Amino acid sequence: MKKYVLPLFALGLSFCAEKAAPPEPILPIPNERQIAWQELQFYGFVHFNMNTFSDREWGFGDEKPDQFNPTALDARQWARIAKEAGMKGLIITAKHHDGFVLWPSKYTEHSVKNSPWREGKGDLIQEFVDACREYGLKVGIYYSPWDRNHPDYGKPEYITYMRNQLTELLTNYGEIYEVWFDGANGGTGWYGGANEERKVDKFNYYDWPTTHELVRKLQPNAMMFSDAGPDVRWVGNEDGFAYETTWSNLMRDSVYAGMPDFDKWATGQENGTHWVPAESDVSIRPGWYYHTYEDHKVKTLPDLMEIYYNSIGRNSSLLINFPVDTRGLIHEKDEEAILKMAAKVKEDFAVNLAKDASFEASVDRGKGYTADLLNDDDFNSYWTTPDGQLQASVEVDFGKTVSFNRLLIQEFVNLGQRVKAFSLEKEVNGSWEKIAEGTTIGYKRILRFADTEAQKIRINFLDGKGIPVISEIGVYSAPALLFPPKITRTPEGKVTIQAAESELEVFFTTDGSAPKVGQNAYSDAFELLQPATVQAIAVDSKTGKTSDPARVDFDLAKANWKVISSDSLAIRAVDERANSYWTSKTNDLTIDLGQEVELKGFTYLPMQARYPSGYIADYALEVSGDGKSWKRVAQGEFSNIKNSPIEQIIKMDPIKARFVRLKALRTVDGNAATFGEFGVITR
Repeated sequence: MKKYVLPLFALGLSFCAEKAAPPEPILPIPNERQIAWQELQFYGFVHFNMNTFSDREWGFGDEKPDQFNPTALDARQWARIAKEAGMKGLIITAKHHDGFVLWPSKYTEHSVKNSPWREGKGDLIQEFVDACREYGLKVGIYYSPWDRNHPDYGKPEYITYMRNQLTELLTNYGEIYEVWFDGANGGTGWYGGANEERKVDKFNYYDWPTTHELVRKLQPNAMMFSDAGPDVRWVGNEDGFAYETTWSNLMRDSVYAGMPDFDKWATGQENGTHWVPAESDVSIRPGWYYHTYEDHKVKTLPDLMEIYYNSIGRNSSLLINFPVDTRGLIHEKDEEAILKMAAKVKEDFAVNLAKDASFEASVDRGKGYTADLLNDDDFNSYWTTPDGQLQASVEVDFGKTVSFNRLLIQEFVNLGQRVKAFSLEKEVNGSWEKIAEGTTIGYKRILRFADTEAQKIRINFLDGKGIPVISEIGVYSAPALLFPPKITRTPEGKVTIQAAESELEVFFTTDGSAPKVGQNAYSDAFELLQPATVQAIAVDSKTGKTSDPARVDFDLAKANWKVISSDSLAIRAVDERANSYWTSKTNDLTIDLGQEVELKGFTYLPMQARYPSGYIADYALEVSGDGKSWKRVAQGEFSNIKNSPIEQIIKMDPIKARFVRLKALRTVDGNAATFGEFGVITR
């Protein structure tokens, strides 16, 4: 028995060994507020205020309270949709730049208390808060520092007014998780009837330190957002995209709200002095407020998934806006879009292939910091290396060959953001082959790549501000996004068909028949000059599933067309690009078709820019054989084009012509006529 004493004694010592000392933090690091906020990841914006009823994005401040009158307002609907979409909170525009407020503030008459809604007895902020609490959502408040209605804006008295209103918002409605300060400051406005431009010193006028102190006093757990933080910063665009390299570190003392060159600070800085993580904000439509003319412009599922992966997947939170309509409801199309996105995200991350895999690191720090902690679903446990060991790798063995296309990594950012470069490899016949690579990681980084197979993968941490401290590693096989392919044609007649994901196969037809799997595969752009119907489907070869078909009815290609105008920009009216447009000083568009054709109608697409102008309301179409003698062959109205600016299709009796001229007899707003795209119908 004596021969077993030493081994058993040694075994006892190993069990009693203390956990290794944790690594020192790499500054800056997040505070408890920021850690709790970071875990939310995904939440929603509600833009609903006076602009909803004035049909503006930025109200001038001269609007009247009686304009605010939603007919079926239901904040519970907003909260339900946000909850079903997987959002963790909602932020509402309590006061936008026009100065109208959604609660019965005692400091202004420009308020819901003087509107016909709820007979002037309503408090929309309270209804919003109650709905959020019912559905378990965090409550956030947007407050614009700019006020184009208030007579004292630009003076010290206005700052007192602003803080009084913030005090109302932050004391009367329970816990607030985020206070959102817009960066737009100063400019033209009504200002109590002055109707003038007022500029302010954006750096000093608001005395932000005192306002921040007030928010801290009233809502100690609330995050404060602005271009410069202090707690969370704007990502620098309104597209919902963070950057390939996104640091949570920021040179905060060098940044201020509304600064003109903010873009150079937007990605954060490796040597940033303060922890100010990025928030990516984007609207589900082009505008932040509701406009009927954007009902056909709700972001598609591919659009929304790109936003998800380029925000949450790039060390940022994601704030998606709902432009609530004049009824006081999230529009049905917006609801449908966000719920499709939620379902797809859930599908993409349904199974973590690394959950039951074995992990082995090239080196670890010792007990309590080993690689087996990388798949334990506990953010607060992590693998790390000995001091000074910046480069290291982790191998993941799935036990069998698996197919995958996503890598998710999280740093334990409580100790600072560190990683500057990493790569992913797979084992192929005993050697390692690179699959993907990245720069920063932060709270969460998701790499997407083509479907690949392996039993073993290796994540290499190549460079960093300090030793790697990694909390979680996940590997996923996201099903292909089966969405109808996008079919486009250039003016020269080249047709391109693009699936939502490059891994999908595409099959198409040009004779109007339904496309079939395995027949007429698309590989490259092809020429199509004559009228034809192109249909296409996307196919996932792994599952055999197909998308719904896409269909485009093409007429004559515009290869030989010439726009007759001295304005070189007139070509934009026939460039087959929906997002370009031309403004005609003469309110007409004249085209030489290059040959005589039998016209059976025409199409007019109004400009699709965010701020529309010059939609043609009443039109006339004229034709000519020589460009000199003209005959009017059609005249009428584009009905409801203001609210529904989609392609207008006008059919008429057949007539032969080489030249066509579309005249604007009247535009919706009286401005010069604009042309998004013009086409002819010959089939």
